[in-house]
Amino acid sequence: MTNIKHLFFDLDHTLWDFEKNSELTFKQIFKEQSITLDFTEFIKIYSPINFSYWRLYRDEKISKSSLRYKRLKDTFDALNYVITDELINLIAEDYIKYLPNFSHLFEGTIETLEYLKKQYQLHIITNGFEEVQQLKMKKSGISKYFDIIVTSESVGVKKPNPKVFEFALSEAEALPQESIMIGDSYEADIMGALNTGMNAIHFTEEKSKGNDVTSVSSLLDLKQYL
Repeated sequence: MTNIKHLFFDLDHTLWDFEKNSELTFKQIFKEQSITLDFTEFIKIYSPINFSYWRLYRDEKISKSSLRYKRLKDTFDALNYVITDELINLIAEDYIKYLPNFSHLFEGTIETLEYLKKQYQLHIITNGFEEVQQLKMKKSGISKYFDIIVTSESVGVKKPNPKVFEFALSEAEALPQESIMIGDSYEADIMGALNTGMNAIHFTEEKSKGNDVTSVSSLLDLKQYL
């Protein structure tokens, strides 16, 4: 990939290990609130429910507050665990408050960023909540690698909406053909970038859905292409 000057990264599930950090957050909350559930079973039920609600949120079909409440309500209901709405809302608030305190990154994140920073300008485009994404980056020690950090909330729409990518390109003073988006979501990150005229690299353990899209299963594999 020649003539590339700018690399735009997704944050959650790409650099920041969302699943591991999320589980640690819930463990802390369950201990504080004396919630007597099989934790493994909770995560098993919660993860796909959370994913489905994030898709709805990304598609502008539910609000942030609905996402935070319903993903928990549906999980507790599925597990037949009796819990008040008041406690669900408290857990939802504490989850957002505690989540940035855990800072596990994917293997090779720092090494890869150190390598890439010498050759490219690095940026973030994330659909995550405005109030926690900056904290996640700061506490995990990766803020210093990035020039521009764009959250979907700051733009008013979410990836894959072209407006998010166009806004990020404008902020970075970057041309689409000089830029690559690197992320785990084929729909939000890869298709969103390609539809804006950018290049893209899919970070996935599975074969990429697009035959003509470069994919890597490890961040360190980026060294083969960049």
